[in-house]
Order: sequence, then structure tokens, then C-alpha cells
Amino acid sequence: MSLEEKFDHLIERHAELGRQMSSGDEISTDDYVRMAKEYAELTPVVEIVEALRKAQTDLADLDAMIDAEEDAEMRAMAVEERDTLALELPEIEQAMKVLLLPRDEADARNAIVEVRAGTGGDEAALFAAELFRMYQRYAEVHGWKFEVMHVSETGLGGIKEAICSIGGSDVFARLKFESGVHRVQRVPETETGGRIHTSAATVAVLPEAEEIDIEIDEKDLRIDVFRASGPGGQSVNTTDSAVRITHIPTGIVVSQQDEKSQHKNKAKGMRVLRARLYDREREIRDRERAADRKNQVGSGDRSERIRTYNYPQNRVTDHRINLTLHKLEAVLSGTALDEIVDALIAEDQAQRLAAID
Repeated sequence: MSLEEKFDHLIERHAELGRQMSSGDEISTDDYVRMAKEYAELTPVVEIVEALRKAQTDLADLDAMIDAEEDAEMRAMAVEERDTLALELPEIEQAMKVLLLPRDEADARNAIVEVRAGTGGDEAALFAAELFRMYQRYAEVHGWKFEVMHVSETGLGGIKEAICSIGGSDVFARLKFESGVHRVQRVPETETGGRIHTSAATVAVLPEAEEIDIEIDEKDLRIDVFRASGPGGQSVNTTDSAVRITHIPTGIVVSQQDEKSQHKNKAKGMRVLRARLYDREREIRDRERAADRKNQVGSGDRSERIRTYNYPQNRVTDHRINLTLHKLEAVLSGTALDEIVDALIAEDQAQRLAAID
């Protein structure tokens, strides 16, 4: 199938979906949701194809006018219009190529974000808490739903580990490049000598999986219940409501104790387990496509140092794309994080386009 034939097929499919959804025929809710999702995904592609074809037709018409026009003033106007259109055409073609790039099947999914303190003791725990708040504020900026699933606090305002679910439009697509080691450089409040300390926290962003994506056999699970505890180990619950789920075949362990109900803790724990198992399957597939993986921004390896937040210099540097912003507070508040995210997405697209050309 030629590229033009593919365009025709996409336009026909888009029109057919529109007819089906507006026909008044009885359609099941699941089918309607599926069709609406496909229609929404095809709409920008159809619009850019139509814009490209119109630009190509207009360009040909202007060329013909320039060749045939005897009036010097009219010809000059046509030449000027043609030159402007000739500059716009490559931009339209580039936008079309980006839209036709194979889309990560998980991009439209919600995400499970896990933040853990790394090297650096109390400073690392405080930094992990700041990162967790950054993602909460970023979710608010985008109007996404932010749900805290688990927090293990240090008692000093820091966290050992925090897990949240973020739901909304294209959440995983915008957050997936956050996975990796985030490093902070600053003078701790307890440091009397004014020396800069370096600490780290690890972020993992997992696409949230549905039950239909990952089948979990109950006999593959070991579920332990225990009494929830707070910072320092003190008991915060008088019942055995905390849950530890072990997936025996993979050895993945999930603990959940934030809810007072054992049932709710198990449900949350299963969501995290399902996401980790789904992510594990994706990693296996990625390893099998190792050549493609080299053409992606970052490896997705959680041990890879991806970003440094330097307080004395008010600087945030993303090492994968050598991008530096001197607006640390704005990044941590979530308002300037899009500048980094957009640059990472653009670089990923550029590398994938280069691999195709």
C-alpha cells in the first residue's frame, strides 16, 4: 500500500467512524468508547493529511499561475505567496511524519509513579518528598487525578518510599521519561560549614494495567496481613489491616497499609502489582527489540542518572538531552516541568524519525 493509499484509508476510516457514532443505531457502551477513542486518535492525522494535500494543490496552482500570468504585479504577488507556502510545506510534512510514528501502546494509559529515597540519608528522604510533591503539582497543572497509594515517612518530613496513581489524558506519554535517578545538590539545613551535599532519589513510572492486560492466578500469590506501623515503627492501627502481596513466580513484593480496611489495602496492592508485572513484560519486549531501544531517549534503566537539581545555582539539568533551566523552583512547583517534558518528547520523536529516514 502506497503512502497516498494509506492516507485515503485513514480518511475513509475516520469518516466511517463518524457516521457510525452519529447514525442513531444501537451501539454498546464498550463499542462506542472504543470507536470514540479511535476517532479521536485519527482526527489530528486526517487534519494534517488534508492540510498537506491542500498545500500541495495550492502550490501547483500558484506555479501554474506564475507561468501563465502576464501582469507583472499579479505575478509578483503569486511568487510571494508561493514562497511563503514553500516554507510552510516542510513543517506540515514533518508534523505528519511525527503523527504517523508508531505510538507506544501504553502512552494513553494512566501511570503508577513510585519515588524512593536513594543515597544521602535524611537529605535523600527530604528530596524524595519534594519530587513526590512536584508530580502532585504537575498533575494539578494538567487537571489530572492524583491518588496517593502508599507513603512510608521518615518522621522528619521526608519519605523512604511513596507511590501514587495519576489518571488523565496521555499521562504515561508525558511522564514515562521521568524514570531514573534524580540527583540534588544543596547545603543541608543541618550543615554548619556550608558544604554542598549530593543526594539522590529514584523514580519509576509504570503504565497502569487493567485486569484484562495481566491475568494473575490467585495460587501464584502469597498474601500476608499485619498491623500497620508509622515512622519509627510505632503502631498506628489496632487491627491487622496492612497487606503484603508476594507474586511467587517473579518474586515481586508489594506492601500496602495506608487504608484502614484490609480489603482496600489489598485492592491498592493489586493495582501496583499489576502495573509492575505489566512493566516487566514491556521490559522483556524492549530487550528483544534492543536495536530500537538504542534510538530512545534514555534507556528506561532506573539506575541511570537522568537529572540534577542544583540549589545554589538555581539550576535543573537533564543529562539525556543536555538541557539546563535556571528556574529550579518553577520546575519543582510543576509549572515549568513541561519545558523539560516537551523537550524530551521532541528529542525522542527526532531520534525515531532519524531511524526511519
